[in-house]
Amino acid sequence: MVNVSLFLVMCILLIILPGPDTAIATKNTLTVGKKGGLQTIIGSCCGLLIHTFAAVIGLSAIIVKSAYVFAILKYVGAVYLCYLGVKTLWALKALRSQQIEENDETITDDKYDSHSSFKQGFLTNITNPKVAVFFLTFLPQFVDGTGNTFLPFLTMGVIYTALTAMWFVFYVYLLDKISAFMKKPKTKTIIEGLTGTILIGFGIKLALEKAH
Repeated sequence: MVNVSLFLVMCILLIILPGPDTAIATKNTLTVGKKGGLQTIIGSCCGLLIHTFAAVIGLSAIIVKSAYVFAILKYVGAVYLCYLGVKTLWALKALRSQQIEENDETITDDKYDSHSSFKQGFLTNITNPKVAVFFLTFLPQFVDGTGNTFLPFLTMGVIYTALTAMWFVFYVYLLDKISAFMKKPKTKTIIEGLTGTILIGFGIKLALEKAH
């Protein structure tokens, strides 16, 4: 692997940019709590590891080259993101009808569980073909193509996943610390409304993404 320092800097910059994973982690941290946020991170990182291994063995290359396979993954991911966005916006109806914050927290904890958070994080990541494209276009820039690329690709994918996990753990704990403010009915309504809209936006953007 070459340009290790540049690789790490680029990883950090790319990871902190908000995306579908950030939106899902935000939603689940606010609705389920710290446990839900952490389970979402685990799900997202499992998806990243699968994309890493897929890139290493060449499956990602097949996805990128096959317009049919790319389209299937793209639309599945787009529909799922839109579904989560609509579900989040729909939940605002129930949120507005709740009379006190304590009841809101109790109902929320009963309605959602960590398994659902893990599934949402995993499916959001694994059904996004842009992640496969990212690994194929980003990682090769830091590898000397004259030698065996298996180990360098695997190492970079694991490093990227680890950095992603560290960033989101910090992000979830930060949200949890300010949850008293974030969980106020008015604040929560605004946040969930924005999150739902962003998720739908990401879904539409993904659906319009063209295979190259």
